[in-house]
Amino acid sequence: MHGWTGRILRVDLTNGSSRYEAIPLPLLEEYLGGRGLGVRLMRDYFRLEPFDPDMPLIFAVGPLCGTPAPTAARLTVVSRSPLTGTIYDCSAGGRFAWRLKAAGLDALFITGQSAAPVTLAIGPERAEILPAGHLWGSDIPATIAALKGNRSVAAIGPAGENRVLFANIMTGEGNAVGRGGLGAVMGAKGLKAVTVQGDRKTEIADPALFDKARQDVMRLFNASPVVFGPLGIAEFGTPVLVDLMAQRRMAPTENFRRTFFAASANYSGPAIKAACGAKKDGCYGCPIQCKKSDRDGRHLPEYETVSHFGALNNCDSLQAIVAANNRCNDLGLDTITAAATLSAWGEIRGCFPTAEEIPALLEDMALRRGAGEMLSLGSRRLAEQMGRPELSMSVKSLELPAYDPRGAYGMALAYCTSPGGGSHLRAYPISHEILRKPVPTDRFSFSGKARIITIAEDTNAAVDSLVACKFSFFGASLEEYAELLSAATGIAYSPQRLKEIGRRILLTERFYNCANGFSRKDDSLPERFFSEAGSSGDGMDIHPIDRGRFEEELDKYYRIRGLNAEGCFDDAGFLDRQP
Repeated sequence: MHGWTGRILRVDLTNGSSRYEAIPLPLLEEYLGGRGLGVRLMRDYFRLEPFDPDMPLIFAVGPLCGTPAPTAARLTVVSRSPLTGTIYDCSAGGRFAWRLKAAGLDALFITGQSAAPVTLAIGPERAEILPAGHLWGSDIPATIAALKGNRSVAAIGPAGENRVLFANIMTGEGNAVGRGGLGAVMGAKGLKAVTVQGDRKTEIADPALFDKARQDVMRLFNASPVVFGPLGIAEFGTPVLVDLMAQRRMAPTENFRRTFFAASANYSGPAIKAACGAKKDGCYGCPIQCKKSDRDGRHLPEYETVSHFGALNNCDSLQAIVAANNRCNDLGLDTITAAATLSAWGEIRGCFPTAEEIPALLEDMALRRGAGEMLSLGSRRLAEQMGRPELSMSVKSLELPAYDPRGAYGMALAYCTSPGGGSHLRAYPISHEILRKPVPTDRFSFSGKARIITIAEDTNAAVDSLVACKFSFFGASLEEYAELLSAATGIAYSPQRLKEIGRRILLTERFYNCANGFSRKDDSLPERFFSEAGSSGDGMDIHPIDRGRFEEELDKYYRIRGLNAEGCFDDAGFLDRQP
């Protein structure tokens, strides 16, 4: 088999068993890997509660992982989110994905619940479940230091152990499976870490065609100002967006009450490089190296983190933001939800936490002590308990990232149609509304956005299943990646076929959610965005979103998707017709 390994490892932590199985080639052809394969493998389990022992935690790589394909050393983790209740996937890059593939696996499927803490050690031919009571309670750096050796490690911290609803999974390379609380699912299973090593090579069907396609991708990367330009993400990382969002009056400030933060330049990409000596870092084998590390090798915060611990919490101290990022990574907390929950709490109390208070509050979250018990639930549940549900800036209980929807109407629609909740990555309309790639659109108009978001969701579902990085598509397109995939697997793929696969994956996710009670009522923004203006200035007016036009475009989206007026399926047999 080329591209894929055709193997899955199934582990049951309840009885301590593990077994290797073959994955049928037609399943791999039609779902690729990563997000798609994980979602397909959830078919018999999606109705289970997130902390049910039988709920799977699925790690899946793609057919390009293990090859020289740019940005393809990535994996996706799939389960049901304890924060949102939706089907959820989150991807991460790094050496862990590459080594999982080198161990001869396309997927790792973990069920059950261990009676005592354990780790899972995977090699090319066998897997072992090992006691880990001595590691329970350790933070991420201590856990990885104890286990790493010549292996790659994916671990949870105290937040995952304590089932904090937005706990993440961290790899030894500093990459985070960061949103949706999948670290809490891992903690509920009593699984402290997974280690993996392997030496198998991924076979490529047509090396000459593959090399040509790779060269095409690299030429496009080099020609892209967003990727390799003087102000591109390769130079400054994602915080290069800080100045752009400030200029566009889209920087969420003080729990989205305002959309401009005067001190945002304190934590812009150039400011971080100057203050921290930022050097290039990133995923294994990636030519972009968008992550940045400080002089001591610690990973520096990315755009969402600097903006949310900065403007969203009315904090202008880069030092405090870096400290908050480090604390979240050590404890295993999603930075976006952690910062957004603190911000909602701050508005409800009438007082945002100070820079000095934040590290202790993050530790309280992870340990679920004192105020941290309520903060550990995320902003929606916290706001409800405090009698101010309208002050949770979330969609489907997932806190919104650092792009105010009043400044980009495609983003407003995409937050709501995203199967997992308020994510910017399902359709990523920022690419065309703000970065003007590949074709610019009017960010203050809903015209045509339903169709654009539909196409983008399908495209990104395919990208997440390859598994490739979103940043690749600031230069390359599905045309080049379809050629890479065809060369790797020996199976003909076109951009259109990849989009059709993406559509199947997206609709399957929505079917799962509808079966679990989600509908149109959940596809909406907090009231603030319809009734309050943003921060106008510099000749730019940021108006409330027109609710009528939003609902009209949502109706169009449902019609394009073949859904009913509630955003669900009239056809109960949808799943039965899928491969």
